[in-house]
Amino acid sequence: MQKKLQQTGLVMIGLCAGVLLSLNFSANANKPVGSTLPVEELRQFADVLNAVKSGYVEPVDDKKLITHAISGMLSGLDPHSAYLDQDAFKDLQAGTQGEFGGLGIEVGMEDGFVKVVSPIEDTPAFRAGVKAGDLIIKLDDTSTKGLTLSDAVKRMRGKPDTSIRLTIARKGETKPIEVTLTREIIKVQSVKSKLVEPGYGYLRLTQFQEASAEDLAKHIGKLYKDGELKGLVLDLRNDPGGLLHGAVGVSAAFLPPKATVVSTDGRTEDAKRRFIAAPEDYLRGSREDYLATLPAGAKSVPMVVLVNSGSASASEIVAGALQDHKRAVIMGTQTFGKGSVQTIMPLANNTAIKLTTARYYTPNGRSIQAKGIVPDIIVEETPNGSGGGIRLREADLDRHLGNDKEPEEAAPKPAAGAKGKPAKEEDEEAKPAAPFEFATASDYQFTQALNLLKGLQIIQKN
Repeated sequence: MQKKLQQTGLVMIGLCAGVLLSLNFSANANKPVGSTLPVEELRQFADVLNAVKSGYVEPVDDKKLITHAISGMLSGLDPHSAYLDQDAFKDLQAGTQGEFGGLGIEVGMEDGFVKVVSPIEDTPAFRAGVKAGDLIIKLDDTSTKGLTLSDAVKRMRGKPDTSIRLTIARKGETKPIEVTLTREIIKVQSVKSKLVEPGYGYLRLTQFQEASAEDLAKHIGKLYKDGELKGLVLDLRNDPGGLLHGAVGVSAAFLPPKATVVSTDGRTEDAKRRFIAAPEDYLRGSREDYLATLPAGAKSVPMVVLVNSGSASASEIVAGALQDHKRAVIMGTQTFGKGSVQTIMPLANNTAIKLTTARYYTPNGRSIQAKGIVPDIIVEETPNGSGGGIRLREADLDRHLGNDKEPEEAAPKPAAGAKGKPAKEEDEEAKPAAPFEFATASDYQFTQALNLLKGLQIIQKN
């Protein structure tokens, strides 16, 4: 029996070596020749595999064990690298098109539980009052402790009109909050706009999708339909990011031609790139340049960009580019700090791996990773500084990638609850909050942005 296990172990070492070689070929084509496979570690892996196959209480399929091993290898690197099975890969592709079935929550992992990075506007989760920083501890009757992020997302997504019960732990609440959400086809309208007052426009990006920059150009045209603008608010709050070329296109709408938007740097030559405000870096395929017909005023209109801790990735690229080029005043609270690049590498059987391959840098060379964008003007969500809830940021996530430019600062501990509110009694039932309405009179950050734009207009006239 022992001899048979040893023979199986040798076979498994060969199998693992083959898998690693396959991944190595696609991910590290430029890696110097001469690197050797870790034979001792592979033998240890094979020993563990054999122990599971021979001694686990129930038989386990080889494919399942190998899949879990790959998944664990990737998820152990950082919060954003992952193995994508067929369903997860399909969902990822659908999500970039702006339509998928689910609840509308951007999530990460912390302490083994699912943590809400940002609810997506106009979705079941947003309408139910789910907040950034909420810890999802149960999905129906299943604890999320121990689930992989992929498994948790798979449980939350599903057929429209089916329901799921979320049990949420929220800082400042003495009891878990339970909300039952009905899944919908999530059709995210990534760009919204309105003329808030004569001469003052408002643009909101909820997510960076395939057509976001093109849609933004159309909305800018509508805002200018009745004449020149005196000021523009670009709202990136709670925008979890999305596609890189969308961020480049949105930045290019407001920057001079050929201006640097963002650069990336990693170990391979493919990871070392500079993206500029030019069609070759924001168009996909042979489409007509949708920014060519933008009103000339879009390049010079006074701008305020609103950000918060829910602004991540592509949102931070845009905010950082406009800040470094002194094109806009950044207002709000410090952003999430997701400044890493994930490359999707397709594998056999319609699966893929999502691997962190580089870091993002602003035009002035600042690393966004685990730092984020610090606003030019700090404005809390309410006049007395309350209402923000927990500010979950990249630096709070387990195994987050470090910032290679600046040492990390210890993240401030969030307040237990909103200022001025008494602690809840033990027997008081915790209830979800009502969804927040952006760009209204009750939106303190927005009103402050509008006031700043009007002040700038007065200064310019004098």
